[in-house]
Amino acid sequence: MLVVFHSKPAAEVLMFSKHALPILKAAGKPYTDTLPERGVITRDQLDAAIAGIEHAMSMDTESEFSDDVDNNDTKEHPIAQPVSFRRRAFPLLAMLRVSRDHNADVTWEPAPSW
Repeated sequence: MLVVFHSKPAAEVLMFSKHALPILKAAGKPYTDTLPERGVITRDQLDAAIAGIEHAMSMDTESEFSDDVDNNDTKEHPIAQPVSFRRRAFPLLAMLRVSRDHNADVTWEPAPSW
């Protein structure tokens, strides 16, 4: 399921629920296996949520950039490489920071079908 995150001062963030779940867990939400269709991170929860995501990003041991400077054609194409937690979490983290600066809540709901 696609979910869309909303906050008045920030652009919307669209994400698959299976990718949003670990980010929201890091933000302190007590979800186990499934993400509820709708939810909120209140303005009072933003500081803790941001700190939790930043901590999880710092613990992400997946290398962002390869130290291998070999220009060989046998390298794996970037589209085939897994996306790290850090890269997945960054747009939502940016939204949370802007929301904190403007004292606004962040909500999510199912994305409209196209």
